[in-house]
Amino acid sequence: MRISYLMVAVLLGLASGAVQGQETSATASDSMTAPELLAAAMDLQSGIATSYTEAIMVVHRPDWERTSTMVVWTRGREDVLIRFTAPAKDAGNATLKLAEKMWTYTSKLNRSIRLPYSLMSQSWGGSDFSYNDLSRTDILLREYDLSIIERNQVDGHTVYVIEAIPYENAPVVWGKEVLVIRDDFVLLKQTFYDQDMEPLKVMETTEIKELGGRVFGTKLRMVKLESPESYTEFQTLKAEFDLELDDRLFTLFSLQSGAR
Repeated sequence: MRISYLMVAVLLGLASGAVQGQETSATASDSMTAPELLAAAMDLQSGIATSYTEAIMVVHRPDWERTSTMVVWTRGREDVLIRFTAPAKDAGNATLKLAEKMWTYTSKLNRSIRLPYSLMSQSWGGSDFSYNDLSRTDILLREYDLSIIERNQVDGHTVYVIEAIPYENAPVVWGKEVLVIRDDFVLLKQTFYDQDMEPLKVMETTEIKELGGRVFGTKLRMVKLESPESYTEFQTLKAEFDLELDDRLFTLFSLQSGAR
């Protein structure tokens, strides 16, 4: 969700303090910088320390639709374990991300592989999200120049528009990204541009609810602009934050064995 989310995303010491106060309705101030706003939005979605979520993903195409369910554990901003629970043919398949490294596990083959960088742009789980989208963690904070380019008032909230321009030689595929973040750190929209600065895909929050004591975007839709009739929707059904998780959960053994 940083999965992302970010999912992924967004999946990212003022930011930590702001999110710790999220349950008491903390809001951004105009003195916050773009990196502070983005870090607070990422931590809101995944938790500062750890999180556990149950989610459903719908891949929609004009002539078919597929629904999957999964459970997701996160540790900090960099470590993620995602395990599919349905449908039956996908149950047990999993993805593990540790910092910049990523592995996938296929239960039917009982085989795990580490993904090379050359495959990171491929579709994840047949969706409109790529492995790159899952692996982003705090790369926006490390590899991009971030600036607030707009402030707007919408439905009683201050909404910040952040432009993210990658540094020269940054290991990223996008020409730039534009993020829209509400003053309670809810990520509303993220647009991805190619190297010619043409928008290619958009991730938008379509539902905001309280789960696990936090208000955040519980339903996200990713759309490739060249085929708007196709999309992937990711919905969080249950969320718990700042749990005690065994470090062994984020290991290759856990990935392959299904240990929790």
